[in-house]
Amino acid sequence: MFEKIVIANRGEIALRILRACRELGIKTVAVHSTADRNLKHVKLADESVCIGPPPSGESYLNIPAVVSAAEVTDSQAIHPGYGFLSENADFAERVEQSGFVFIGPRPETIRTMGDKVSAIKTMKAAGVPCVPGSDGPLGDNDDENLKIANDIGFPVIIKASGGGGGRGMRVVHTEAALLSSISLTRAEAQAAFGNSAVYMEKFLQNPRHIEIQVLADQHGNAVHLGERDCSLQRRHQKVVEESPAPGITAEMRTAIGQRCVDACLKVGYRGAGTFEFLYEDGKFYFIEMNTRVQVEHPVTEMVTGFDIVKEQIKIAAGQPLSFRQKDITWRGHAIECRMNAENARTFLPCPGTIHQFHAPGGPGVRVDSHVYNGYVVPPNYDSMIGKLIVHAENRAAACARMANALSEVIIEGIETNIPLHQSIFLDAGFLEGGVNIHYLEKKLGLHKEKK
Repeated sequence: MFEKIVIANRGEIALRILRACRELGIKTVAVHSTADRNLKHVKLADESVCIGPPPSGESYLNIPAVVSAAEVTDSQAIHPGYGFLSENADFAERVEQSGFVFIGPRPETIRTMGDKVSAIKTMKAAGVPCVPGSDGPLGDNDDENLKIANDIGFPVIIKASGGGGGRGMRVVHTEAALLSSISLTRAEAQAAFGNSAVYMEKFLQNPRHIEIQVLADQHGNAVHLGERDCSLQRRHQKVVEESPAPGITAEMRTAIGQRCVDACLKVGYRGAGTFEFLYEDGKFYFIEMNTRVQVEHPVTEMVTGFDIVKEQIKIAAGQPLSFRQKDITWRGHAIECRMNAENARTFLPCPGTIHQFHAPGGPGVRVDSHVYNGYVVPPNYDSMIGKLIVHAENRAAACARMANALSEVIIEGIETNIPLHQSIFLDAGFLEGGVNIHYLEKKLGLHKEKK
């Protein structure tokens, strides 16, 4: 096992990693920007290193600074958390070339899965069901592109091969709009990702977003930890996540989970990962793989009882998985709400000083948050300030528990999205279960139907 790990992240996930390290007897090094010197995990870590000013590009995304922090503290490994450099293959490569262990997949795996076209090709070859599409980047032949679209059937969606976070996508409903949409998406992709390649897929009208959590070691062992439903979204950003997914049977879970496990073994995957699917009319369609720990990993931990972050660290240290598929059972239901420092109606970020913070409690209530009384939420980073997770014997009980927990949350001094969450847990459609990815935006009046 490692003796010392650099935590190359901030906020709640950095604190989550620190806690896992402490339970494993590992010393920690917190890297931080000048804006984050008072973060909770920075105060709790064995050592801390300031790696730059507040802008992410000059601190958390500064690869030489992060690697140097590992060098000067004599650390052995670097955990990237999620976001920032967690899915940057060049960073993973630099970490390993510098003699440290990257707590995540191999650089070549990150590179393959980070490009949507190569990821889809890899998954198809591994037998994972994918959305009908162009099977590769679109060329410059207009007639060929029109034929591909008509063969797939309108509506279609044009996607940037190097895209992510809901950017670089354009839905096309008619043949007349196709060619201009391809050109516009290419230009956006080049500007946003430095990669103008785009591909085409069938646009599913009302799918749900279902994902499968996997873990794999370097000894030929892989397991899935079941599914999460992340369909409640706003502008492609998840708001509420839950496990298990309403309406997904044990047989369906086993079937799609085994496909994901087989794919992990086929590509030699290492570490934690998530297969993301669109689900419509009883069918799963692969859209991408996240080669890192997810924001929503706690709901899976609550229903399985396994610690995903600790398992990540053990795998990176060369240890085999500490359990097998036969050891995994799913108990009860878990739900997570992302707590953001933002206006609940406009969604504009609301940085500032938290004058009072009170976390809810009681049976089956978990709060993953780095904030405290007097904490200053900086304007430089993502607005998420914590996650509220509940677990109960079934979904109805979990929804009731979440509603009660939300009523106990006190965050004074800044605006938060707690009122939005409270309205969600009064919504009859959500409480019934199985809503699609457009449900929340329709509820908020943000979703416009395309003719």
